[in-house]
Amino acid sequence: MPATAQTVPEASHNLQAARQSYYDKISTFHMAPLWERLKDLVPREPVTKCIPALWRFDEAKALILEAGDLITAKEAERRVLVLENPGLRGQSRVTNSLFAGLQLILPGEIAPAHRHTASAIRFVLDGEGAYTAVEGEKAVMSPGDFVLTPNWAPHDHGNASTKPMIWLDVLDLPTINFYEAAFAEHFESETQPTGRQDGDSLHFYGSGVLPDGAPVQLKRSPVINYTYARTRPILARLKSAGDIDRRHGARVRYANPVTGGWALPTMGAHLSLLPQNFKGEGYRSSDGTIFVCAEGEGATIIDGATLEWRQNDVFVVPPWKRYTHIAAKESVLFSISDRPAQEALGIWREES
Repeated sequence: MPATAQTVPEASHNLQAARQSYYDKISTFHMAPLWERLKDLVPREPVTKCIPALWRFDEAKALILEAGDLITAKEAERRVLVLENPGLRGQSRVTNSLFAGLQLILPGEIAPAHRHTASAIRFVLDGEGAYTAVEGEKAVMSPGDFVLTPNWAPHDHGNASTKPMIWLDVLDLPTINFYEAAFAEHFESETQPTGRQDGDSLHFYGSGVLPDGAPVQLKRSPVINYTYARTRPILARLKSAGDIDRRHGARVRYANPVTGGWALPTMGAHLSLLPQNFKGEGYRSSDGTIFVCAEGEGATIIDGATLEWRQNDVFVVPPWKRYTHIAAKESVLFSISDRPAQEALGIWREES
């Protein structure tokens, strides 16, 4: 064999060494080889660090009430326990794009007025009689109510009742922070002036008519509180009419009544009734979804893992994980995800 000849392993080793030397050199110019990262940047299908998770309300309620003994709503600004996805610990995320937490406000407390670029929703779990004031309307809340705090809308909370109140907060904070576009502003007064009556926005915009001169294009809903008392009977009528999806049950979408689109541009929500003995068909979509059991009890099977839920439990289905709902008794599920943002970008997909 000639002295200059190389074996295949030697040639391969020398090539790898030359490549690494090249990578080290271009790194000093703040460059990197795409071909070494292509599989991570452009996977064949969605890859997520989120994992299925469930938070039992009985346990969470005891923990959030304990926080009420340790810090006031004013001190905390918002007394919230963050629901962190176990696959995203330390990142204050329930999915890669959404924040979720349980908020407590005790009798007599006020959570001071502020506003921020992140949009927020409240889904009321426990207690009755506390309020959220948004853009001059004070909405008194009850369990099952879906309350909006759109982008940059002034809002504060208060509890004039005699019992603690707990609700689920969901915000698009991780999305806003991804764009590095977060702003926030606090007000000198703890509360905002409320010139509108409770329910004005729902009556003005959610009754098939619009105030004369109202804008015909709004990126978010003008309705503050989609009350459960008004929404729940619609599910019953859908069920009676036989309008039951084999994957989702009898389901409604919280809509912007001005445009018919989603209630918020970054987050979309549904309310679903699962009839007694419902066994759903398998389904997956690219939007990681947060669910809350508003009524009943059942289970959701996610890629073979079973999460058993009952009233006020919160659980999350990661993106592109196949899931199936099962309910032995009639149950109602609230759900919210980043589907509107994905649809606006043209990247949302579903598969049954």
